This record gives sequence, structure tokens and C-alpha cells, in this order.
Amino acid sequence: MATKKYVYKFSEGNGSMRELLGGKGANLAEMSNLSMPVPDGFTITTEACNAYYADGKKINKNIMDEIHKHVGMLQKATGKKLGGLDNPLLVSVRSGARASMPGMMDTILNLGMNDEVVKVVEEKSGNKRFAYDSYRRFVQMFSDVVMGLSKSRFEEIIDDVKEKKGVTQDIELDAEDMFELTKRFKAFYKKELKEDFPQDPTVQLERAIEAVFRSWNNDRAIFYRKMNDIPSSWGTAVNVQTMVFGNMGDDCGTGVAFTRNPATGERKLFGEYLINAQGEDVVAGIRTPSPIAELKKVMPKAYKDFTDICARLEKHYHDMQDMEFTIEHGKLFMLQTRNAKRTAAAALKVAVDMEKEGLVTKDQALLMVDPKQLDDLLHPQFDAEDLKRKKNDVVAKGLAASPGAACGEIVFTAEEAKTKATMGRKVILVRLETSPEDIEGMHVSEGILTVRGGMTSHAAVVARGMGACCVSGCGDIKVNEAKLQFTVKGEVFKDGDIISLDGSTGLVYRGEIKTVPATISGNFKKFMQWADERRTMKIRTNADTPEDAARAVSFGAEGVGLVRTEHMFFNSPDRIKAIRELVVAQNVEQRQIALKQLEPMQQGDFEGIFEAMGGRSVTIRLLDPPLHEFLPKAEAESLEVAKALGISVEDLMAAAANLHEFNPMMGHRGCRLDVTYPEIGVMQTRAIIKAAININKKHRGWKLVPEIMVPLVGEKKELDYVAQIIRTTADEVIKEAGAKQDYKIGTMIEIPRAALNADELAETAEFFSFGTNDLTQMTFGFSRDDAGKFLDDYYSKHIYDNDPFAHVDVNGVGKLISMACEKGRSTRKDIHLGVCGEHGGDPVSIEFFQRVGLTYVSCSPYRVPIARLAAAQAAIRADVKSAVVSKKTAKKVVAKKATKKVAAKKPVAKKATTKTVSKKVAKPVAKKATKPVAKKTVAKKSAIKKVTKKVAAPKAVAKKPVAKKAPAKKTTKKSK
Repeated sequence: MATKKYVYKFSEGNGSMRELLGGKGANLAEMSNLSMPVPDGFTITTEACNAYYADGKKINKNIMDEIHKHVGMLQKATGKKLGGLDNPLLVSVRSGARASMPGMMDTILNLGMNDEVVKVVEEKSGNKRFAYDSYRRFVQMFSDVVMGLSKSRFEEIIDDVKEKKGVTQDIELDAEDMFELTKRFKAFYKKELKEDFPQDPTVQLERAIEAVFRSWNNDRAIFYRKMNDIPSSWGTAVNVQTMVFGNMGDDCGTGVAFTRNPATGERKLFGEYLINAQGEDVVAGIRTPSPIAELKKVMPKAYKDFTDICARLEKHYHDMQDMEFTIEHGKLFMLQTRNAKRTAAAALKVAVDMEKEGLVTKDQALLMVDPKQLDDLLHPQFDAEDLKRKKNDVVAKGLAASPGAACGEIVFTAEEAKTKATMGRKVILVRLETSPEDIEGMHVSEGILTVRGGMTSHAAVVARGMGACCVSGCGDIKVNEAKLQFTVKGEVFKDGDIISLDGSTGLVYRGEIKTVPATISGNFKKFMQWADERRTMKIRTNADTPEDAARAVSFGAEGVGLVRTEHMFFNSPDRIKAIRELVVAQNVEQRQIALKQLEPMQQGDFEGIFEAMGGRSVTIRLLDPPLHEFLPKAEAESLEVAKALGISVEDLMAAAANLHEFNPMMGHRGCRLDVTYPEIGVMQTRAIIKAAININKKHRGWKLVPEIMVPLVGEKKELDYVAQIIRTTADEVIKEAGAKQDYKIGTMIEIPRAALNADELAETAEFFSFGTNDLTQMTFGFSRDDAGKFLDDYYSKHIYDNDPFAHVDVNGVGKLISMACEKGRSTRKDIHLGVCGEHGGDPVSIEFFQRVGLTYVSCSPYRVPIARLAAAQAAIRADVKSAVVSKKTAKKVVAKKATKKVAAKKPVAKKATTKTVSKKVAKPVAKKATKPVAKKTVAKKSAIKKVTKKVAAPKAVAKKPVAKKAPAKKTTKKSK
């Protein structure tokens, strides 16, 4: 058995080996195969990284031996030796994960330098400054990356040397200064670590490789992975590459460039370079780089070579490239290429332009844009220049819950938000956490900032639905609601102070930052048309108001997958008063009085949504939350509410106490309310049907069919009970109106038991909608509002890679969804299957929903374009996968036929007799086994069984060819 290979020369790999070699290693290998000027080197695989962690953060002997073997091969190829004093080899050690993680992991340059080698480098180059500049950089990087010493301490030493010399730029330091820096850096290293700087290049290399593996799990890498859905199990590769130097003189340099403008997408080379510098200088901003176009004047040959390579790389990869290069004594070397990060506007332009240029197909163009990027196009943004000026005004960081940019006065209550907004003042609502009661205040706020709650908390979900900027889970701030202020790192922010929120990064700034409206490029419409042509799933929206519905239609929604009727009750004082009267009612009669007030309000709301949707499908969920949510939580507010309801505070508190639940999420809510209080279901059904009749009368061609959805069902009898209320009421209203009006009854699948018994539920339900928020909570057994307190520990300990409320849990929740789909279709073939939880707007989850064959996904209005593109990409990937499977199957069939031919030929050479017997036996049995079965099965059995039996008979014969016709016939008779 061949031993596993953990190290590959660049010449042994290629661009398709990303999983093993990481993005950087695969691309270096690919450029090498294209005969581009890539410095020689090798890649240590991602599997070696995982082995490092599995072996207790140690590189095992087998892997280390393989690394040393490749060092020997590199020495032979270059004619240089690591630590050699004739022709020393210096290398870089750089990370390279499968997915691009710029700046998240570590790099070490100039490895191999020591007190002796630096003298050889000085002598060979004739450049003392270059030699000691390279050495001091290596000491600084090694100390920081490998040994964990603070980078800032080294910067302080550099600043001290510059100050004594009276200069401000690193480039102004001479050879003696570099020598002095090297000496001081090593002295600092020894003082801090109580050991000399390592002189053995082999020790340096081993420690450096371990450090890069370790950097896979540094804090910033973990955060970046979580933010970009990169599994911790992938690991990083390590690239060991021969150094080329951009800091050897004025005919040397280094730079970073893009084949197109990453901000606009314009087809023009974009980038910067520095003369007499190493790669890190461009990124670190130590000196101001020059625009790449100016390189043409300084080094015309290198510039020409570089632009030629840019064109080749873009054509080869069929995408815009981000490249790193170094020029050593006028000769160009390529150190990196990768698909470039770009703004949403640039991504659309590049995709549309490349399709027009014939560089990519429409399918490839659709796969080039990250669906989540489209969010940036739909929300206000900070002015880039003003944001740059305010970079030192960041005061806190939370979760980037809803994108966009907002600034305004701090307010601490929804009431104050409304008051100030009516005066034309912009406000930011700051809360410990939001509740449905805050809806009006949230609606008028520019942005929302909460201390608690995650990406799927109430604040986050509602803000995304409104298209409002939101930063949630900002634990840095301490809110004192009594004093109307919050503090962060000792700084106090009071009611009325101005702050700014960036919902795309989760950053909170002091003061005002200018905002600009989102700009949607002309490419957006064309690109989204391509997506719509390609996808197979419908895209609906979650909408609670006509405004939400109209906005979603403008973004391309094809229906409403969820109307949350409870949200409508908070839209005005009259409504909240009426619903509270319902909640505190002591008997059916009192409840009926409250419901009579609510019915016309609900009917008006439904008519508004139906109108806004222009006859498209609308699914309305009956009342879902527990009733206590409609009562005030604060004691101070109770007096005012009791007065408005005409009852005593004691009675109000008694009603609240009566409704109190220890676990309301699993309590008296959803369809359970309709079982206990059927009159609520009656009122809502009347409002829905009357609204539909009125709209269909107004718009004769629409043929609107409302879909009434029963929430939190776990038992068929439960659904049957509520469905009967709906049918009786609806039929009565239709009869009274003398109208023809269809409607559908369906249920949410959000309790695991419902998924397990979906075949039974489908006898009554005409559609299923998966409420993945509750289904996830109940499957995992934790609350989404509380899980944020401990999930970070699960991520850091690699128990979970992702938030199950952000991406559907395929192995658990996904199995329930898949099972429910199969069971539902087994009962009702034409059942409509949708999803209306937050996962409906998540691209990762949408790919899973495509696989299980959902009819539609439903998401908040601002996520509709994201879902449209994600659904198109899911359909493309499914087709590609299907084509690959078909190809493999076809190959297997061809191989099988070839094997049969070979098998048939073999006996000929040996025994002619056997061949004769085989023919005599095989032919008659095949005929007799096939024909009778085919004839006698037609009337009784399906076509599938016919095919099975035709195939089965020859198989029986093939196993025992000489046996014998009689047993074969008996078997056939039995199977008739």
C-alpha cells in the first residue's frame, strides 16, 4: 500500500488540487505548469495541517522527513543550500488555505538568515543594506509569528532609530542603520525569551511551518472562517518557496495588482508597486506606493511581461485575478494569483462584461458573484472618504446583523424614537434586546443597536425585513436604561448623543458619518434576469405590511410565503388596545367584542398586501405567539395600559400572571391558541376570505387564492380541528358574499413530530411550509435567543462549525425536512413545499433546499435578490453534479461491456467446447425467460416490474449457465 503523500513540488500539482494544496499552492502549481516565472518551491498539504492537530500540535516524523527530503530537492534544483556559506538558500514560508483568507494567517520571509549567512549575502550582493534589511525583517517576523512577541515593540525600536537619525521613512535608513536594527532586534528577542535567536536554518524552518499551522486557529482566522462559512476541518497548506528580492536596489521592486478595478469592475489594470521593497511593505502602508501604470516608465520590460501574464491568467482562470509580484534586478517573478475580492457593483460588472467578451458562459457568470454581496447594493452606505477619516472613532463591535449604514441620536425606548422621528430627527434605537412591542420605534429608526441577541434575534430578523441597519449582540456596551446612557471602555454615551452604525461590519462609531444612497448599476437587472431564467425554485417574501410586499415585488418576489398576522397588531394604539382587550378578556363574549374591533383592521391589512402583490400567491399564518407577549413587561407601563383598558392594575397583573409560562417557546401558542380560543381562528379566517373576495371583485383577472397556514402543528387531529374551523368559516363567508372564492389550507412544519408524521398531515394540508427557526430550536433543544451565550465555545472547540440558525443543519434538521418532503409527496403528489424561516434567504441553505426539491423559499424583502441568485446557482450546481454522475455511470457501463467482451473472448482460446455449451444454454433460456414474463405481466404489473423481470431472468442464468433450463423456468413461474 502506497504511503500518503504530504508534500508536493510546485511542478507536481495543478489548479484543481485546491483541497489538498490550498488556493495559493494550487495556483503556484498552475502558474508553474503554464511556464510562468514562479520561484521554485513546494507545498505541505492541508492534510499535514490536520495531522499536526491530530498529533497534539506536533509535526510527526514521517511528515518532517518528507519536508526535509523536499528541501534537499529544492537545494538541488536551485544550486543553493539552506544555511550554506557558498550559495545560501533563503525561503519564504507562507500559509495558503483552500478559500482565500487574506491577512488572516501568517507569513515569514527571508528564512535561512543567520549571523554567518548575512555576511555571505552582503558579499555576494555587494549590498550591505539589503543583507541586513533582509535579516532584520526575518528576525521581526520570526519573533512575531513563531514566538509571539509583539510586533509593535519592534516598530518602537525602528521609530527610535529613525528619530535619532532625524528621518521619517524606513527607506531613508542606510546600511549601518539596518545593521543596528538587526542587533537591537536580536537583543530584544534574547531579553524577552531568555534565549539567543536561532541560528540553525533547519530549526528555523521546522518552527516556522508549525507556526503557520498554528495560525489556522488564531483568533482572527477563526473569526474570518465563521464570517465566511469556512469549515475548521479544511486546514491550511504551507508553501515553502525560494526567496526573490525586491529590496536589492533601484532595479528591484514589489507590487500587488488586479486585472480589473476591484471597486468598479472597469477593465483596466489596477494596482500599486514599490521600488526597493519587499512584499509586505505594499500592504503595510509603510511607504506610499505608486500606481501600477507608472511601472511602464521605470521598468518597461518587466511591465510588458507583467501585463502579458495578466491577460493570460484572466483568460486561463475565466475570472478577475489578484496577483502579487516581485522584480529582482529587472526580472519579473509571480508569487501569487487568485480570484480577486471585489465590491458588489464590480462583481456584477465583471460578470456581465466577461459574458459579453465571450470569456465566460451565462452559467459561469452567475457563479462568479457571491449572492450575499447583493445586500450591499440595496442599503445606504457610508461615504468612503468620510469613513476613512473616522477610522479612529470606532468605539465598539457587535454582529453585522443587517447591512447598511446609519447615523443619528441615541434613544433608549421605542416611544422616544417615535417622538423624535415625528420631529424629523434621525435616531438610533439602543436596547438591551428588542421585542415585538418595539416594532414602531424600530420602524422609524435609522438603525438598531442591541446588547443581546444573535444574527437571527428579533432585532436582526425585523431589521433585515425592514431593510434597516442593525448591529446586534454588542456585548462591549453596558446599557443603563434608568440613566438613559450606555458606557463602553469607560466612555459614556447619553440620550441624544450622535453615533453611527455600519451594519455590514458590526462597527459602532462615535459621531456622524456621512451616508450616500445605494447605487444599483445597470448590470443588476440584466444579471438578475439571467438568474431568473436559470433557477427552478420560486422566490417568495416574508411581508407583514403592504409596504413590505411592494418593496419585495420591486426586488423580484413572486409571492408571499409568510404574513405574520401578530405584527399587524402593533401598528397603531387602537390595534394594540384591541389585542390587549382580547388577552385580558375573561369570557367568550368579551373576546368577541375585542375580535370585532380587530377583524376590519386585519381585513384592511390583508387587502393591502393582496393589492401590493398584484394577484400573486400569499400565505397567511394564523396567530402564532403566546398571548402574554402583547402585555406590557415594565411595571411603569402597566398603569397606563390598565387605564386605557378600563381595568385595574391588579386585574392586568393577574391576567399577565395567568398567562405566564416557564417556557413560552414551547407553550400556549400557534394552533394551540385556536384549539383553546376557536373564535380567534374564526375572526382571522373571516378577515382573510373577505379581503380576497373584495380584491378578486376589484381585479377580475387576478384569481387570487389565499393560502391559510396553521402554525405549530404536531398532530393530525390538531390540524383537522383547526382546518374544520377555517373551512366552516370560509364557506360561510363565501356563501354570504355570493361569490366564487378558492382558498388553500396548509401547515407549518416546525415541530419534529410534524416532520415524522408528514404523510398523515398531507391528507389535510395542501401545502407545507418549513418554519426552520422553530424546527432548529426544537431539534437541537436550545433557544435561538439564549444559544448565543454558549455557541461561541462550541465554535472555538470545533464542536460546531456554523450557527445552525444561520445555515440549515443538514445532518439533523435537514434529515427531518427531507423526510417530511418524501412523506408529504407520498400522500399528495402535487403538494407545495416551501420554507419561510430565516434560512430561506441563506445561500448555503438554499442549495440544500434545491436538493430536496422545495417549490419555493421565502425570505425578507431585502434578501429576495440574494435568494434569486442563490437559487440559480443551486440549480447550476445540481445540473453539473448530475452531468458528472451521468458521465461516471456511462463510463461504468462502457467498462462493464468491455469486461464482458473480454470475458467472452477468453474461453475461445482455451476451450471451444465451453463456448458451444454456453451458447446453447444461454440463448434459449434468455428467450423463454423474457417472453412469457413480458406477456403475462402486462395486465397485472407495472412497466417497472416488467423491466426488472426481464433483467432478472438472464442474471439467474448467468450465475449457473449450465444448470439448467428447468430451474430457470421454475423461477420464472414463481415470479409471474
